[in-house]
Amino acid sequence: MVGRLETGIDVLDRKLDGGLPPGCVVAYTASPASQSELLLYELTAARGTLYLTTERTDDTVRHAIESSMSRVGSPTVRRVTDSDPLEEATRLISALPDGANLIIDTMDVLERADGDAYLEFLNDLKSHMLETGSIAVLHCLKRPNPSDNRPTTEHVADAVFDLRTSLDGTEIENHLAIPKFRGGGASPEIIKLQLSEQVEIDTSRDIA
Repeated sequence: MVGRLETGIDVLDRKLDGGLPPGCVVAYTASPASQSELLLYELTAARGTLYLTTERTDDTVRHAIESSMSRVGSPTVRRVTDSDPLEEATRLISALPDGANLIIDTMDVLERADGDAYLEFLNDLKSHMLETGSIAVLHCLKRPNPSDNRPTTEHVADAVFDLRTSLDGTEIENHLAIPKFRGGGASPEIIKLQLSEQVEIDTSRDIA
């Protein structure tokens, strides 16, 4: 589709009619025990990327990306360590250049903020993505006791990518669903993925 930005992950771009619209904010939900970071790393190959880490150190994230067997880029990695994580994240995001990727890994720390302040942060984030024609991917872990602000994240986001990881017999299976996509154009099919050394479509057997 004309005007869309490729994610750099072939299976996703095919399902999304060529990629994501500029200005799009994606909530990417996944289990902490999954290898969901592989998708984040591959996103960095498509264009310049600002990678904000809120839990792991910036050196740890850089090492993981550089050690990845996938096709990756050279993102700018910054750790959000300020006592006011929303303010620190806002300051870092303000320097995002036009047509870039923003990855926040993970959102849990930011979601612990006051509800009104967090909603303002998300709305400002969306405005900045539109102004710069960029894409934001918000990594949201499925913890046993999610923040009260998790529904706000999923509501404000333009799209929700839901990675579901399960153990079927002796096999680990990963299914990616896209239950929400404002503007449409996404396939209603659940994508079966292999998350080992890179993100690939799993054709070993059909989805039950």
